[in-house]
Amino acid sequence: MKIDIPGYRVLEIENIVMDFNGTIAIDGIMRESVKSRIIRLAEQFKVHVITSDTQGTASRELEGLPVTLRIFNNSSAGECKLRTVNELGCGKCACVGNGNNDLAMFRAAALSIAVLETEGLYAPILSEADLLVKSSEDALDLLLDTKRLISGLRA
Repeated sequence: MKIDIPGYRVLEIENIVMDFNGTIAIDGIMRESVKSRIIRLAEQFKVHVITSDTQGTASRELEGLPVTLRIFNNSSAGECKLRTVNELGCGKCACVGNGNNDLAMFRAAALSIAVLETEGLYAPILSEADLLVKSSEDALDLLLDTKRLISGLRA
């Protein structure tokens, strides 16, 4: 996906990298509305879910969805998320997250979307986010409808 955002920059996104708990899942459970959006996103992008899987439900919740799942040890999750974004090509990644262990990938990715869901948001991540949204669905909708993305980022 190539998006020319007036007064901001041109984005060429191939990969979407998402955190799981607190971002696309609440208390380890994904809403059906999130699952359906992930299926639609996978028609245009390579979708990756990278998580320390605090609730232990990521594999079950993502079963059958067109995503690549990577589960990392809690103590190194932030480093692993950054490494994943670097391997995929920072300039071609959009990332979605909410926590402290998402901060490094937010700094590296071409586009970073912070999600303020019911599990909260690590406040310092806001200084690295391009946009803040109030739900998982809103974050994914920005990538499904680029006019929303443009309206939030244009100069």
